[in-house]
Order: sequence, then structure tokens, then C-alpha cells
Amino acid sequence: MIKGHDNHKKPADESGPAPEDQAAELKPVDYIRTMNFHLMKGNQRDAYAVLKPAFVLYPDDPYILSYYGSFQAVLDKKYKSGIENCRKAIVLLMKKLSGSGEMKRFAVFYLNFGKAYLAGGKKKDAIAAFKKGLQYDTKNSALLKEMQALGTRKKPSVAFLDRANPINKYLGMMRHQEKKTSAGGVVKSKTQK
Repeated sequence: MIKGHDNHKKPADESGPAPEDQAAELKPVDYIRTMNFHLMKGNQRDAYAVLKPAFVLYPDDPYILSYYGSFQAVLDKKYKSGIENCRKAIVLLMKKLSGSGEMKRFAVFYLNFGKAYLAGGKKKDAIAAFKKGLQYDTKNSALLKEMQALGTRKKPSVAFLDRANPINKYLGMMRHQEKKTSAGGVVKSKTQK
């Protein structure tokens, strides 16, 4: 039986399944539902524990694979396989949903992908994954929260020059100084406006 999941199965007897068979009767959605229960309570470790047997039973289910890959990278520090599982989950979902109108589902997959990248220290790739997810669901609060937590840099003053170019550096310092002066010597943060 899955932790925190009341699956209303009767105890094993001659007419019912053995306890080992009960896990095999659970569908991917049952595992995802139980995982979400643990996530809502803030317990990633229990959520991951739910997905471990699910991954063994349903290794090609895109939803299980996506979350499993994210947890694998974040909790087990298995960055490479976690990122690869998230990538594979997206490919599987593309095949599953090809042509359907359910494209918003990709947002969560890119959220998990980005988290796996972040755990592996690949911030640029994480930001790219989060942005890709926002293309599918511009109002996804989890993706927006991740992007805000990472912070975004302003575009360079002269877009066709590299950010490290001395001209862009100088113009950036001037822009910063101008903000500081207009705020009475204190730089305003975005929340103080």
C-alpha cells in the first residue's frame, strides 16, 4: 500500500489479491495523486518514495518519469539521469498528446526539467526550461515563482554588443547611478515602487 493513500482494498484472502499484487493494481494516476498529497504537505522525500515503485512498474509513463527525474536530481543528486528522465518524459508526452489541445500540460514537465537542471548547477538550461514551460502556460504560478527566485537580468543597453563589452558595462553603471540618484540616494527595489 502507498503511504498516505487509502486505496480501500480488502485484506488478502482466498478471493482477494495478495498484498504484493495490490501495488500492481494501482494505476499511474493513483501514484501521482498520492505524490501530490505529499507535495502539498511539503514532503518531497515521501513523494519521491511513492514514485520509486511507480517508476519500476510504469517506466514509460511521462508523468511518473517527469517527477521521478526531477526528484532524482534534486534529492538523490543524480543530475545526469534525472535530467535525462525529464527530457525523455517530454518526448513521451509529445507523442502522447500530438495534435491534442492539452498543451498546457507541458508547463509542469518543463518545470520539473528546470528543477533538475538547477539541481545539477545548470542555471542557464534551467531558465531556458522554465521559459519554455511559460510558453505553454503563461500564468503557471510555479514557473513564475521559479523565474522570480532566479532573478532576471536586464537586457544590455546595446543589444548587439556582449554584456561584458565595456560600453554596455559603462551604460549599465550609468543607468544604475541614475536610478540611485532619482531615488534620493537609495536604489529602489522592485517591491518598493
